[in-house]
Amino acid sequence: MLAIEFPLFPPRASTLAGSVDNLYFTLLAITAFFSTLIFLCILFFAIKYRRRSEDERPPEIHGSLKLEIVWTAIPLLIVIGLFTAGVRIYYAGARPPANSMPIYVVGKQWMWKVQHPEGKSEIDELHVPLGVPVRLLMTSEDVIHDFSIPAFRIKRDVLPGRYTTEWFQATKTGDFHLFCAQYCGTNHSAMVGHVVVMEPADFQKWLSEGPQPPSMADSGARLFAKLNCATCHSDSGKAPLLAGSFGSTVPLAAGGSIRADEAYLRESILAPRTRIVAGYPPTMPAYQGQLTESQVLELIAYLKSLPPGKGDRR
Repeated sequence: MLAIEFPLFPPRASTLAGSVDNLYFTLLAITAFFSTLIFLCILFFAIKYRRRSEDERPPEIHGSLKLEIVWTAIPLLIVIGLFTAGVRIYYAGARPPANSMPIYVVGKQWMWKVQHPEGKSEIDELHVPLGVPVRLLMTSEDVIHDFSIPAFRIKRDVLPGRYTTEWFQATKTGDFHLFCAQYCGTNHSAMVGHVVVMEPADFQKWLSEGPQPPSMADSGARLFAKLNCATCHSDSGKAPLLAGSFGSTVPLAAGGSIRADEAYLRESILAPRTRIVAGYPPTMPAYQGQLTESQVLELIAYLKSLPPGKGDRR
């Protein structure tokens, strides 16, 4: 598809940006064409068929089936084509590649906290490597925010009490704007930041610079031990073993099953009696209000790091 550059637009710096721009400019061109055509037709008919005297009576005109089919079929085909292109872009943006690099984002009034799995964290900044697909797992600690990077043509709501995801693959190095695109309070306009795209070697160097905090998985392991989770999540049989549970299909006591993704693990930590695992009593206490969103993400990172067959205790 022809790539169109337009200097008034933000730079195009992700693999998805070109498709979004092409659909947008196609919509703009179709709108401009039909608006001009309708205006010219109105002008032409107003002049040609204007009433020339008070006694003039226009002849009756009966409908034309062919004409009605044409002006129905053409817009229908255009709409179907635009819808198909939109669906393809939506699915491309909604399904991150399997090898995507995870990065965790927590929004709060009025800042973005970015947490890398290696342990390094940032405020209102996001460093990523060039040419590597990045998957953002996002949540909010207070109100609805919206994580928007115009140069990447991505924007996704960040909601309290649940996880949302978006992904991108940067195609240019540089510094790009990061915004909150949802009015979230008095200082909403100050909730801005930067996305810094670096060469992969420079990114690894940046990760290794400065104090080296524990990885998210290690922090989660310490929290797991501090909360005495292993007391039940062990061979005691009081609660299911967690090793290798991420991504597995979990049978539920109420019937049916669910995939143990990040959202289900979060729910099981904060409100464990919502969907109880079949075969186990509902004895786990709820940690709603006792853990921050960052701590929940650390626990999930720890559970994701446990391969099948590895013990739950550290």
